[in-house]
This record gives sequence, C-alpha cells and structure tokens, in this order.
Amino acid sequence: MTFYQRYLNGETKEVYDEIYKLGQDAFLLDTFSDIEKVLTETFERVAYNLDIIHKELVSIDYLFKTDFQFNFERPLLKPLHNRDLLLQKLEESVKPFGFVPLSLKMFYQIVGSCNFAWDYNVNEDFIWEYADPIQIISLDELVSMATDEYAFETFQEYYEEDGFISLELSADYYHKDNVSGGQAYAIKINSKPSIDGAFLYEEHNTTFIDYLRICFESCGFSRITNPENNNDYQSFFDKVKPQLKEI
Repeated sequence: MTFYQRYLNGETKEVYDEIYKLGQDAFLLDTFSDIEKVLTETFERVAYNLDIIHKELVSIDYLFKTDFQFNFERPLLKPLHNRDLLLQKLEESVKPFGFVPLSLKMFYQIVGSCNFAWDYNVNEDFIWEYADPIQIISLDELVSMATDEYAFETFQEYYEEDGFISLELSADYYHKDNVSGGQAYAIKINSKPSIDGAFLYEEHNTTFIDYLRICFESCGFSRITNPENNNDYQSFFDKVKPQLKEI
C-alpha cells in the first residue's frame, strides 16, 4: 500500500516516521507525489480540527480576542489570497541559510493561521492556566518579520552562533498567560529541502507536525492536562475529542 492509503487506514504516526527516514529521497518524483497527498490530507484534517475546537470554545464563552488590529490576532484565519506570493518572499528571505520546511508551507496553503490564546487584556481570570493554547502566526506577519530591515542581520548572527536559523511561530505558554517567559516557539530552517522541521523551544522536543498532533490530543491545549495547574477540562474533552480527526 502507498503512504497515502496507509495514512487513511489509520497509520498516521507510522507513515510520518517512515517518511522522515527517507531524507532527501522523499523528494524523488514517484515518492513525492504520494507524500504530497499525505500532507494535503494531514493539513485538511488540521483545518477541520481547528474549526471544531473553535466552535466548541465559542459555545462555552471562551474569551478570544475580538478587537483585531492584525491578522495574527484572529482566532482563525483561512489561507490568504496572496499566500503564494508571500511564501515566495518567505523562501527568498531564508534562502541564504536554508529552506522552509514543506509542512509549514502546506499549513499556510491549506489551514491559514490560528490563535486560541485567551484575551487577558479583557479578563485575566483564565479558564485554564498555563494550558498553552495553539497559536501559529499568520503568514503575512511572519513574512513581515522575516523581511524587515534588521531580519537578515539577525539571521546572520543566529546562523554564526548556532549554525542554523529559525522562524518564530508562537509565543511560549508563559507569555500566552501574560507572564514573562522564554523563547518563542519556532520552526527550524533546514540546510536542505525537508518534509518537516524541528519545532524548537517547546518542551516536547519534536517536529512541527507532531506538535500539532500533540495539540489535538489535548483538544488544542498542549499543557492543559498538567496536574500542577488543576485545570477542569474533562467535560470539554468529552465533547470535543471524539469529533477530532487523527493527524
């Protein structure tokens, strides 16, 4: 069976484990067409799951930001009409240092962006503490940061220090709860084309796709089950989790 057939049959994690092992061979013509179908299915499921979680959060009066000034503040934003041009600009901005992982490009092509952070400017009484709501910056904002007048110099400094650069996608869980925290979560820019990339500075030490998987296992909040925070989430899980698709 193909990767795509196996993915549809429920071997979601196993398929990606095998795809990652292929390395550059994943981009061979015959193999890549199959892998691209897997990625398309994955991110269609990501979009579906985000819609479900957003709808259920609205139903319990979760406090999303509503006074938008920028796209990255919106709880859900469908793919931008000029996403192809923006992705081209993003790729050009990192080209001296590497390649944007295909997973991130597909996210912006199919999903758009999301920001399930609580609006603490309106009410600091969080429904769930340090739950780490899913948040992936909008493509226009990411491109703006990656192409501003200081971006290349900053990339160069990081590259000389670490041997790679990364793109910041999300605040960490402390900042999401309006507490001074650590580095923003970021995706690693690889030296060669890649299917997926490491999701840096987040406690699970995994890839971008697997981070999304972890988020959906916890209904959009990757740290909500942490016993230290005593979050009362079970009734929400009981309603939401059966509706979500495995990625």
